[in-house]
Amino acid sequence: METSLRYGGDSKALKIHAKQKIRIDTNTFFQVITFFQSFLCIIHSRYSTICVCYPNKVRGELDTKNGQPNSLRALVRHFYPDLSATLGVGVQYDKLNNVGEKRYARNDKLRYTVLAKKTFLVTEDGLVNFKIKGACDVDQDFKERKSRGGAEFSWNIFNFQKDQDVRLRIGYEAFEQVPYVQIRENNWTFNADYKGRWNVRYDL
Repeated sequence: METSLRYGGDSKALKIHAKQKIRIDTNTFFQVITFFQSFLCIIHSRYSTICVCYPNKVRGELDTKNGQPNSLRALVRHFYPDLSATLGVGVQYDKLNNVGEKRYARNDKLRYTVLAKKTFLVTEDGLVNFKIKGACDVDQDFKERKSRGGAEFSWNIFNFQKDQDVRLRIGYEAFEQVPYVQIRENNWTFNADYKGRWNVRYDL
């Protein structure tokens, strides 16, 4: 299981994020994700949420204020080694989040999710590569759609200093038309984009 602590500049919450991949066959995995969120600002403490994950089934988020789930998600990913590509399909249900903001669009609906990623090696050793990726969420009536995607270069530097590995990613989000950067040093990861949004992750 992969576990990390996450905090973003656009949020007042520290999240404990856990992800577990369950193998279905050689190249197909069922992805289970859950995180526990607690608000750092006392004024929002009564809106704190916790997340529950039903093993092998869904990702879920439960609002402890009203006892209603905020989001549920299930996703299956298939890897194509010969193509260096990944395809994922799943379903997701999102409600208003606990401070009144909407994660997706106007109404709370069941949404279908499709995502894909393709990697191209730039160097023979694989330390530098180029990726294109995209995803689309569609509501249950196939009328409302939210898309995201872009392209990025990734450069991995092993033993940048003694016992220190570094990864640098520079990319462009096509739908929001904004460049972004990611810097990873061992367990620490920092993400930022041109709009001033940022977040920090620490892998446990």
